[in-house]
Amino acid sequence: MSASLRVRVHEIYDCIQGESTLSGMPCTLIRLAGCPLECSYCDTPEAIPFDNGAWMTIEEICGEVTRKHRPLTLVSGGEPLAQKNCPSLLNQLAQQKALLQLETSGTFDINKLHPRVRRILDIKTPDSDEAERNLWRNIPRLKSGDEVKFVLCSKSDYQWALSILEQHCRDLADDIPVLFSPVESRLAAKELAEWMLRDNPSARLQLQMHKHIWGMEATGV
Repeated sequence: MSASLRVRVHEIYDCIQGESTLSGMPCTLIRLAGCPLECSYCDTPEAIPFDNGAWMTIEEICGEVTRKHRPLTLVSGGEPLAQKNCPSLLNQLAQQKALLQLETSGTFDINKLHPRVRRILDIKTPDSDEAERNLWRNIPRLKSGDEVKFVLCSKSDYQWALSILEQHCRDLADDIPVLFSPVESRLAAKELAEWMLRDNPSARLQLQMHKHIWGMEATGV
C-alpha cells in the first residue's frame, strides 16, 4: 500500500506560496530531502544532502497536510523526484487535495505523475551550471495547470531563455504560463522588467513574494 511507503522529508511548514500563478495563496509546503544538482544560486543548500531531515510515511505526511487544512499543497525540494517514492506521495496527496503543485528541475521524467499534479518545470539556465541536465522531452508533456519557470542570473541567461522559448516552447498551450524569475542578488528585477517590455516575450515576470514579505535571508517561509 502506497501510504506505508516512506520518503525523506527535510521540512513541512505553512507558508504563503511565493511563486507561480498561485502566488499569494496560503500553502502547506512539503520539502523533500536530497538533490543531485548543484545550482549556483541554490537558496536551500541545507536540503541538498539525501540524509538530512527524517523519514516519514506517506500516511504520516498526508495526515499532517489534512491537519493543516490549507487550500494549496506544494511538494518541493531539493529535487523531489530524485526520491523514488515521490510519485506515490503525489498520488496519495492528489486524492485528498484539490490544488497540488510539484516544483521540479525537470531533470527527471514527469510523464507518469498523477494528472491532478500541477507541475512547475524549472528549466536550468547556463548560469545555474546545470543546463546540460534539462530533459527537453518533458516540455511537450506539459498540460493545463502546469507552468514553466526560468530562474535568470544575467542578461546572457535571459537571451538564452528567449532562444529556448523559440526552440522548445512555441507550441505550448496558451494556458501553460512561462515565468521569468530573477536571482535578485545577481539580476535586478527592474532590469529584467525593462528587457521584457522591450522584447515582449511570451512570459511573465515573477518575483519571490515570500522573500519580499519576510526578507531575502529568511528560511521556513
